[in-house]
Amino acid sequence: MKLRADQTGERGLPMPLWLQGALESAQAAIISALLVAAPILAVWATAGFLNTEPDALARLAGQAWLLIHGVPLLLDTAGAGPATAHQTGVLSLIPLGLTLIPFLLAWRAGRRLARASYTDQLWQALLGSWLMYAAFGLTTGFVCRTDDVGVGLWSAALIPLIPFGLGMVIGARREAGSWSRLIGVDAVAWLSRTSQHSRWAGSYLGSAVKAGFVALMASLAMSCVLLAATFFTHWNLVVAVYEALDAGATGGAMLTIAQFGFLPNLVVFALAWICGAGVALGVGSQAGALGTAVGPIPSIPVFAALPAGPQEFAVAALVVPVLAGTLAGWWFLREGENHFDEWLSIKIRARWFTATVSTLALGVMVGSVAGLLAAGLAWLARGSAGIGRLTEIGPDPLRTALFVAAEVAVGVVIGYAAGPWLERRQKLQEADLETASL
Repeated sequence: MKLRADQTGERGLPMPLWLQGALESAQAAIISALLVAAPILAVWATAGFLNTEPDALARLAGQAWLLIHGVPLLLDTAGAGPATAHQTGVLSLIPLGLTLIPFLLAWRAGRRLARASYTDQLWQALLGSWLMYAAFGLTTGFVCRTDDVGVGLWSAALIPLIPFGLGMVIGARREAGSWSRLIGVDAVAWLSRTSQHSRWAGSYLGSAVKAGFVALMASLAMSCVLLAATFFTHWNLVVAVYEALDAGATGGAMLTIAQFGFLPNLVVFALAWICGAGVALGVGSQAGALGTAVGPIPSIPVFAALPAGPQEFAVAALVVPVLAGTLAGWWFLREGENHFDEWLSIKIRARWFTATVSTLALGVMVGSVAGLLAAGLAWLARGSAGIGRLTEIGPDPLRTALFVAAEVAVGVVIGYAAGPWLERRQKLQEADLETASL
């Protein structure tokens, strides 16, 4: 990683890394704030707000900026007037699609900082950037607090560092090409000094973790397909809600942008629905493949696509995580090395027993990894949408983890057991093609 010409001062002197990091984060914060403020200004320009004061619009944009970073907003209706019942709540439902804005900006900044830093100096740039971003969040939280919307200053300073810091580290790693160039620690050399058994155990665990990630990604991909099919089949109901709202061209466009911002959340909701864990759509409302009990829900167009009425074939959706686990088991057979099976075969000579135990252990391990990852996504995707019945939106992380882990584990056992037969069939097909070509 060498210093580039565009990263020097006016006199050709290198810019201090902490200052360059601060400038990169300030640029990312301002760009993300402008992108958040643009839809709000569009609604304001069409007289969509009752309060058209510039300071009120600026505070609203700042609150939206904090929300897409994951900062919870404390709601209090006492300031709405004496005619309004006093209620308090928390707005913590994060639009994960909009969170990609600061993440991608941080990814770009991380690459630029890694390009400008030597191996043992990157921490200076990262420290300067994180301090600047924390200061920006703290200032935004302090300025944008109102009687109706409260902001915790510590939350405003520290929580935005999570998506921003993650994006910056990933971008820096992408530019450096390896962790050893990034942090100066050669993991390969460290592993070479460990025992053979430790390396085998590490290789086995690493392959199992990767297989769990494969299972989760396959489940999410199939959830996306089913979610798109649901929107397509219920498109007329979605349009009917748009027409009933009568928000106008600008209002409808802003509503659509907001729903696109929650699209990753909806994908996680679809995964929880498919696996049987279910999704809460308010207090007392639960929707899932094993049963749906939904009360009155808000007039939001995407909710109109929710499957309603008797679902005779909904239980068939439970096969989706099983199929994803089958793919993960086959992937482990092709890419991983089952050192636990090898070790068990040395200790016990009964092959029928060692093969069964090692396959079941693999299913439990891969399923547990997929379940933990699904629980993390469920925790990120869920939250409170304000006050009243909307304080519970999204899947329960523990239920999602248990259902996904169990179903993926079954699929892994099937995929790993059937893998040798699939490999032989594939080799026979390749041999037939070679023979036909001759």
